Amino acid sequence: MMKTFRCAVLSAVKHDYVARGMASHPRFELAVVADDPEIPQWAHERNQQFADAQRIPYVRDIDRALRDFNIDVAIVSPEAARHCDLSIRAALAGKHVVQDKPVATRRREAEQLAETIERTGVRFLMWNRNFLPAVLDAKKHVDSGMIGRLIAVHIDFYFAKDAGIPKGARPPGYPLIDWQAHQIASHIDGSDGGLGAEPMGELAIEGIYPLGYMRMLTNAPVRRVFARSTAHFHQLYADNAVEDLASVTLELDDGVLGTVALGRIGAASHPSGGEMKVHIVGESGALVINESSPDVGVYHRNQPPKEARQRRIAGENDFHLADNFARAIDTGAPTIMDARAALAIFATCEAALESCRTGMSVGVIV
Repeated sequence: MMKTFRCAVLSAVKHDYVARGMASHPRFELAVVADDPEIPQWAHERNQQFADAQRIPYVRDIDRALRDFNIDVAIVSPEAARHCDLSIRAALAGKHVVQDKPVATRRREAEQLAETIERTGVRFLMWNRNFLPAVLDAKKHVDSGMIGRLIAVHIDFYFAKDAGIPKGARPPGYPLIDWQAHQIASHIDGSDGGLGAEPMGELAIEGIYPLGYMRMLTNAPVRRVFARSTAHFHQLYADNAVEDLASVTLELDDGVLGTVALGRIGAASHPSGGEMKVHIVGESGALVINESSPDVGVYHRNQPPKEARQRRIAGENDFHLADNFARAIDTGAPTIMDARAALAIFATCEAALESCRTGMSVGVIV
């Protein structure tokens, strides 16, 4: 029989979908939720709610949880600024790590994480969407040589989610919207993408997904980027001087040109999750892949306004990520997105944000 891995959920205050995704695989068992005692009360309450829902203990002491519950794997999903701290502590305790995005909020943290993972020899998985059926299909066609040598890849990645009132809708004289207070309040509907005290735009929050596709499809490092961004849709982003809309041009090895357009474009803009497509041009052909396919449309009387009309089917990304992680633990092989890959994507986002600030192209340093 294959070993079942006992997991400690190190904070569930941001998203619990990572822990739930790992638990969808029979080889991973959620054993305990843990966090540091000094976190705010609202964070303790979220952790307790998730622990109660899973019928497992909540321990306000990460070190004790890792030590006393026979843990093999740490699932890390706190506020973004604490990602690396919790992951590094788990790795130093000899635990394999699955971490929510983004990998870090500072370059040095991401570097320390990669160094720690390699020094300790544990396996690391950055949560991603590379096992979606359409992405795998695109990879299969590219690798088959069907369209010849790659020339260019463009990815549209627009999330159809709201973030409070639209830009320009606030009456004159109202105070600026506080980032963290808004994110805490919006947790109930899952729109708290950048939870934490420090405002984070969509490049930092969601860039890992399209850049993960780009890395998987091209197998080519990004060398230089040019980017533009703005707060176009949401007052929250305008008040906090971060982007909800961005475009990035990427120079990759082997002469491949990459482009990404991404943003949080509001729930009214699309009948489901958003416009997400991959356009691939080769020397002898081209592909256009709808990232949300296969899907089915559901329309009926008295349909709730926020209910998705187009729904993904046959999407077992969570299970496949967990299966990939189990195989990595078993064999010592790298995961589909390890700490070095996550660092490379962080460096690309970092360079893109610098390009937005300066108006110049910026080299990617890994």
